[in-house]
Amino acid sequence: MNNQTEFTAVAEPNVKGYKTEFTVADAIVKELLQAGVEAVFGIVSIHNMPIYDAILRDGNIRTVTARGESGAVNMADAYARATGKLGVVITSTGTGAGNGAGSLSEAWNSGTPVLHITGEADSNYIGTDQRYIHEAKDQLKMMEGANKAAYLLKRPKQIIPFMRKAIKEALTVPTGPVTISIPTNFQTQIIPQNQLIDVETVQNPEVKINIPADVVERIALAKRPIIWAGNGVIASGASEELQKLVDKIQPAVVTSESGKGSIPENHPLCIGNFAYFPQVEELLEKSDLLISVGVRFRGSETNGWTLPVPENHINIDLNPNAFNRNFDTLYTLNGDAKAVLQEINTILANKEIRPNQAYVEEVKSARQSVRDDLRSQIGPYGEVADIMREQLPDNTVLVTDVTIPGYTWGNKLFDIYEPRNYLYMTGGGIGQGLPMAIGAQIGQPEKKVVLIAGDGGFMVNSSEMISAIQEDAPIIVLLFDDGGYGILRYYQEAAYGRRISVDLKNPDFVMLAKSMGFESEKVRSVEEFKAGLANAIASKKPYMVVVDVEAVGVLEYKDSDEYIASFRPKQG
Repeated sequence: MNNQTEFTAVAEPNVKGYKTEFTVADAIVKELLQAGVEAVFGIVSIHNMPIYDAILRDGNIRTVTARGESGAVNMADAYARATGKLGVVITSTGTGAGNGAGSLSEAWNSGTPVLHITGEADSNYIGTDQRYIHEAKDQLKMMEGANKAAYLLKRPKQIIPFMRKAIKEALTVPTGPVTISIPTNFQTQIIPQNQLIDVETVQNPEVKINIPADVVERIALAKRPIIWAGNGVIASGASEELQKLVDKIQPAVVTSESGKGSIPENHPLCIGNFAYFPQVEELLEKSDLLISVGVRFRGSETNGWTLPVPENHINIDLNPNAFNRNFDTLYTLNGDAKAVLQEINTILANKEIRPNQAYVEEVKSARQSVRDDLRSQIGPYGEVADIMREQLPDNTVLVTDVTIPGYTWGNKLFDIYEPRNYLYMTGGGIGQGLPMAIGAQIGQPEKKVVLIAGDGGFMVNSSEMISAIQEDAPIIVLLFDDGGYGILRYYQEAAYGRRISVDLKNPDFVMLAKSMGFESEKVRSVEEFKAGLANAIASKKPYMVVVDVEAVGVLEYKDSDEYIASFRPKQG
């Protein structure tokens, strides 16, 4: 063998006269099935072809083909977020694996359980600098930088425990993406078809959750409580328990952006994803209790961690590293949110709690006030948000890319009523929304999936439009075209009074969409948007509505003076 991989022929199991051998690739498929995997995303390559062939011969896992590794990872990420299942992506080695690194970083930022399976150079070429095809200088180190963890298979016969370790790592809190590199020559090696049986000894399967009496008393006695709900509520399936606690103690409910849908956002006490608005800051200043549930407290949602969190702060989180990570806590209840909230609710059921009705009315007023303030800043786009909520089904999955409409009003005014119905780019990378919408649609085929995107970011992965057609994923794309990188225009002009490299030459998006197989139209007013969205919903096919932002109204984005000042020259 020179520098090309030799593939061992593996026979089709149902073809008469051929003997079927059990290979490393077959073991990979078997372990994926055991983990409940129903779909994998990716791009076939000479460095993963045996794995794809094993999937084909097995016949129980759907393969979704992307047009780029970056998009494939995004699809697997969104599939996992929308379903609560493990996302799986398969890429080539070297350059192919590297192409997925940015999207793996997004999955790491969001804590999405994703298993990334990539090939590697043949085992005897790794680290030799012989320029094996697709070789990377140090693929394992490259992948370690983008993932929660990364592993290289070194002994083919250990593929089963290797797979189980990686899958468990991805699903263990703090959840996140894990890359496994399988040398290509290992993939076709025949291994014994023997059994590895996991035996877990549980000495006390009904572990009692002990909530300190002081914690319960603080909750029962609070007159101005606030609950801050994050993705931990959604991940643990604790929405019902959260709402039961809300009904009992009548708090203000703030959600992180990842926590949208943890409680229906039309609930009268749900202020929503407005944590850094002045009205919420005032509530926090006067609050006598904060209960945070599965919240990361990201800088962008807390005014750079400057919000006045009350000293009486009870934190519930399964990740022990959440303890005092961004804000101090009086008590951290380290455990699954669903189980902890169930126990708190059980104890509180026997206590008489008299909510402060004046405070309840204050919360309702703040809920309306933050929405009114936002609407006063965004002009006609308040109507656009209303039209979306009125026309789209209650269980619509909304995906927002990194674009001004997404993070000024799309992530706030479009109420989400169910868990896992809102996805956004946690790490801030542009252009990932389109493949994420496709992944979400494949994971939730019975729901409408709608993407809010900007023209600059959309072009990054626009080739994935044809993947939506090929995979019969009837997503709706709302493309807000302002002819450039709108947010960076604002920052440059606010900081320097000038701008560079932010105005873009764009294609005719309607023609582009139609050439890819989408139905499409351009709208230039709120009234046309209403008709265009109705057409998209009725179509039941992939559809793009291109919004002419200059015609509808340019959105004046604003940020804090302190943040703008951070871009200006300063003394070291």
